[in-house]
Order: sequence, then structure tokens, then C-alpha cells
Amino acid sequence: MGLLSRLFKRGDREGSEELIIEREPVGRFRVENCLILPVGRVVIGEVLDGVLYPGYKLRGEEGVAVVMGIEKEHRKVDFAIAGDLVGLFLDGDIECTEGDELEVYKV
Repeated sequence: MGLLSRLFKRGDREGSEELIIEREPVGRFRVENCLILPVGRVVIGEVLDGVLYPGYKLRGEEGVAVVMGIEKEHRKVDFAIAGDLVGLFLDGDIECTEGDELEVYKV
């Protein structure tokens, strides 16, 4: 599968989660809780650095996931900044536990 195919096929789970465009992370996220729900994985925690938007990717020691949505205080928001406690709705397989720091990449 070519580079352009992997960039524009977000729903394709075979290898697209590993594609990260930026070389340096644009932020960090600390995990406080990780839930697996029928709709997908939800990670609750604090944005440590940078700004986090839907569509950005989180990378941990075990996997990569795309941020599909962000909630703050039970309300959907368009972005999160450093210091915000938020819930992130993820698409992808990322293993995380309490206290893990995940890197944030812009796509």
C-alpha cells in the first residue's frame, strides 16, 4: 500500500495507525484511567504540553491510536490545552495504564 493510500484511508487498520507524519511530538498526555467500552477505547487524563485536537495521534510504548473526540467536564470540545483534564475517544489499539505518558503527534 502506497504512502498516499495510507494517509487517506483512516478506517483501514492494517498499518495506518503506525504512520506518523511529524518527526517530533507536539505534546504529551498523562493517563489517569483507560476504559474499554463497546464504542471503543476511552482514555482519561491530563494534557501536559501542547494543544490536542481530534485527528491527532497518541503513541505509547505499545501502539498508536487516533483521537476521534475530546470531552471536558462531560461536554464535547474542539481542542484541549496544557492543564486540561479530558477524556479522549480513541480509534486504534494502544495499551496504557495509569501514570503512562503518551506522546501526541499531528497528522
